[in-house]
Amino acid sequence: MAKIIVKMRKEVKEKIVDICNEFNNQPGELINVLHKTQDYLGYLPAEVQELIAEQLHIPTAKVYGVVSFYSFFSMTPKGKHPISVCLGTACYVRGAEKVLDAFKKELNLEVGETTPDGMFSLTCLRCVGACGLAPVAMVGDKVYGRLAPAAVKDIVNEYRAMEAGK
Repeated sequence: MAKIIVKMRKEVKEKIVDICNEFNNQPGELINVLHKTQDYLGYLPAEVQELIAEQLHIPTAKVYGVVSFYSFFSMTPKGKHPISVCLGTACYVRGAEKVLDAFKKELNLEVGETTPDGMFSLTCLRCVGACGLAPVAMVGDKVYGRLAPAAVKDIVNEYRAMEAGK
């Protein structure tokens, strides 16, 4: 385990140790530690999970189990503009799968992948809580409702233009 942790940059390791210390290294604070660590790093790779397990004095398998169970947590880096398509019942029956296919085609991605430039990543959700706007997708925290597959290209281009304008 120590070999993997050594690969981490010193400042990253120190920050994760600080986060664990903020929660008094209490095993019951695992989800809070994971949230704060993911906010800092953007994702939770294996070596980070191992360090958290070490700091909280719990098995790495327990950390991995929590990270892999909750869809909020990610073990791979997310894009700068993460796209999440809702596949809950209301969205699904109103065509969310076609919206998802349009995002896949426009970005040349599969679910769980990130574009090579790191700008977009694509995931699915079970419910956004905006069923009246179905089908729904989110880009970051912005909700797009009543989506048609034809609107996907414009949404992606909106973010590309925003990045180009910087």
